[in-house]
Amino acid sequence: MTNTSATAPEPENDVQPERRDRRRTVVKVLTGIAVPLIAAGVITAGSPGLGQYKVKQGDTLSHIAARYGTTVKTLVALNELPGNGNAIYAGEVLQLPGGPKKQAPSATPAGRGRIKYVVKPGDTIGGIARRYHVSQAYLLSVNAMRRSDKIFVGKAILVPVPVPKATPPKKKRNDTFAGRKYADHVVDAADQNRATLKNRKLPSRGQIRSMIITTSKRYGVDPELALAISWQESGWKQRVVSPANAIGAMQVIPSTGRYASGIVGRKLDLLKPQDNITAGVVLLEMLTGAAKLDIAVAGYYQGLGGVRRNGMYADTKQYVKSVLQIKTRLESGWNPA
Repeated sequence: MTNTSATAPEPENDVQPERRDRRRTVVKVLTGIAVPLIAAGVITAGSPGLGQYKVKQGDTLSHIAARYGTTVKTLVALNELPGNGNAIYAGEVLQLPGGPKKQAPSATPAGRGRIKYVVKPGDTIGGIARRYHVSQAYLLSVNAMRRSDKIFVGKAILVPVPVPKATPPKKKRNDTFAGRKYADHVVDAADQNRATLKNRKLPSRGQIRSMIITTSKRYGVDPELALAISWQESGWKQRVVSPANAIGAMQVIPSTGRYASGIVGRKLDLLKPQDNITAGVVLLEMLTGAAKLDIAVAGYYQGLGGVRRNGMYADTKQYVKSVLQIKTRLESGWNPA
């Protein structure tokens, strides 16, 4: 391989000073010859996609082309170099088609994102960095730029900015039942009771059915009516708790549980299947003793006082119809358990 070096200076008396100085700085370059660079060139952003490089002693055209992601042929054509571009001069400024090869941008730290910022008149890299509270070095690294690079009006650069912590979407709360919204304290109590029952070992549907029949007979209530109410309310499942905090197989609310406790003479725990069934059956005993069947069924759902004051609501009418249909099916031998 032929080494590339500056030509030896001619005798002082043979060469004019201007020509001598020029000859001293010439660097002969053969295409494909790569000699280590002595110093980096100067890159300016005169226009988008076009940079400039100031040749240093020891540079080769092939090395410059490789460094800036282009070819010797392109540099020769772009700079109208004589011949095949076999000579460049230290101090000569070459036009570059695309500036230096881009380095991979720095990773964005956790908690930061990136936005595009369009450079405005008077902007500097340092000023933009201060405005967005990042270091100048980091801003340069994100954009694969060097300190010597220039920016121009209209250039889009990436700017790291803080990203607000994502707050998990609030879980939609089930606080409505049959079109009615219940107060937070009621829904909170229902959630707590639901969580308690979730971790308990509870009777099967068949066992709940048997408990309802036995309890109904004890209190003189039609077993098929109690079974129909319970099937409509919970499907004979003790684990069910509504947003209104109606609990268990008979869907008894706490105030009704306290009323039934007064009748049986002891505190009923509505989370316990037998106490829950007892409370529901005792309520049915009171309702059927005070009103005819359809009003008694409506009273279990809407409250007997509410039915007498306001009549049956539309959903109450549907409830009564459904319960009575289930009762008829049970009387004919239907057993969904």
